[in-house]
Amino acid sequence: MTVSNINLQELLDLEVLKVGLYRGDSWDLGFPAVFGGQVLGQALVAAYKTVNKDQYAHSFHSYFLLPGDASKPIVYDVEVVREGRSFSTRRVKAIQHSKVIFYMTASFQLEQPGLSHQYGHMPKLPHPDSLDNDIDLFAKKHSPLSPELSKTLEYHKPIDIKTVNIKECFGASVVEPERFIWMRSRHAIRDELIMHQAALAYASDYHFLSTALQAHPIHSQDQRLRMATIDHAVWFHKPLDFNQWHIYHTQSPFSGNSRALVRGQFFDAKGEIVATTMQEGMIRIKE
Repeated sequence: MTVSNINLQELLDLEVLKVGLYRGDSWDLGFPAVFGGQVLGQALVAAYKTVNKDQYAHSFHSYFLLPGDASKPIVYDVEVVREGRSFSTRRVKAIQHSKVIFYMTASFQLEQPGLSHQYGHMPKLPHPDSLDNDIDLFAKKHSPLSPELSKTLEYHKPIDIKTVNIKECFGASVVEPERFIWMRSRHAIRDELIMHQAALAYASDYHFLSTALQAHPIHSQDQRLRMATIDHAVWFHKPLDFNQWHIYHTQSPFSGNSRALVRGQFFDAKGEIVATTMQEGMIRIKE
């Protein structure tokens, strides 16, 4: 996979080692460890490979145990926990250097009719065409880019990310811990719900935990800051097309004891909630 021709579809297409065992490439996004969204998306795809074609993921819950190595591939070991008529459960271990770095439990369901409601509305927001891409703004701010930083930014580009009121969200002033972010895949994802759910899982880790920083007078680039995801969960409510723009509405209701909680909702362009997310992470200030 060359840096100049990367796309999310390639990252999520796993190599089959044998039934229940799969391997995925890694991208180096310039973080201290492998990007959590990569592990989320790949683990979900691995779980899907062991499930009947008529069942779709409705939720997963995961824990990040050890930092991943972005220079090495990751092996995913899938365990069949339950095979029911309506629901099935899988447990996925992500392994690097013979150590388990991540666990996911994913639940799958047949499509079934039932009661339906939505309590939550997307506010009127600037259209994404009127906003600059976050990566372009970052590149402009740090121009001229070093060859190393230029290479790193290429790995961020497969997801189009446009944050509303970006200066407020990423400054050092104290504001409400809430964000609205337009997101979609930059390259076309093939017409399978599996891949669109995995792409959303990948994107759901972008700008998520850092939402909590807005309630505190500290910049996300502060060298004293230490942040790491502890756990991450996603509930899928409706089929989605991540080739189209979605709003990711994130909020942080609490931080304390070196931890912060964040929650999010993905709305499609029609204002329908397609997924809900939750994450808790470590936030420490190193004196």
